Amino acid sequence: MKVGYVAVIGKPNVGKSTLVNSLLRFKLAAVSPKPQTTRYKILGIINDPDAQILLLDTPGIFQKSMYALHEYMLKEARESMKDADVILWVVEPTLPGELEESIASELKEAKKIKDTPVILVINKIDTVNKNALLPIMDMYSKLYDFAEYVPISALKGDGLDILLEQIKKYLPEGEPFYPTDEITDKPLRFIVSEIIREKIFLYYRQEIPYSAAVRVEEFREPEDPSRPIYIRAVIYVEKDSQKGILIGKGGQALKRVGVQARKELELLLNRKVYLELWVKVKRKWRENLGFIRELETGL
Repeated sequence: MKVGYVAVIGKPNVGKSTLVNSLLRFKLAAVSPKPQTTRYKILGIINDPDAQILLLDTPGIFQKSMYALHEYMLKEARESMKDADVILWVVEPTLPGELEESIASELKEAKKIKDTPVILVINKIDTVNKNALLPIMDMYSKLYDFAEYVPISALKGDGLDILLEQIKKYLPEGEPFYPTDEITDKPLRFIVSEIIREKIFLYYRQEIPYSAAVRVEEFREPEDPSRPIYIRAVIYVEKDSQKGILIGKGGQALKRVGVQARKELELLLNRKVYLELWVKVKRKWRENLGFIRELETGL
């Protein structure tokens, strides 16, 4: 069978996490309309009869770095490219700009060490006229020698079967790396924290989503299935003023996050959930690499 790692790369907000979730048919990665929602490399496992595809959802590649967290995000993306057997470069259906030229240059440098096939995935094709795609592909072909060009809509599911077949075409043969009933190597606590963090990205504006980090401190699952799963999570922010905004007047803003996260968790876990959210100030956590690594492990 075909087995290998597939790095999903691209600039922020092109739909990488939506693509990974759609291919997995499982909500693994946080998704929001805001850029830089994904902070860590997340492994999603597709188990087909003829292949085990190990998808690496990566943080968006961007140029301006302000915090240690940003450097960590860029490192995660670049390391995924080095480890991959196939690279999916996800772009929007627009002509390439300066950032795309920079990514192409990085791929060319990486190719000198390891000639990894790169598939250009043009996402969001449902937003443009089909005639617009040919000039876009032509411009990208001048940036890099792609193995394939695959137009898709990750949101609507268009072109995903074709993309999977193209991925399998370039994967090496081998034995499965993971048990065939696993969908990720991340612990359940990490997935829970991503669901909560996603709601923060959806419901708050400006700096709040980017200043917030979530860690699940307690997860208790009673043996009696009639009793709810108890989850206690802490949302960390960097300033007292951010804590106030996050909680909101009378706690209503935080309550909305909790209600929406709980509904999704109950669907995921197929059981009632009691979700308790706390907000704490952890100053300059985005400069604290030890804390950032703890968040990634979900422990």
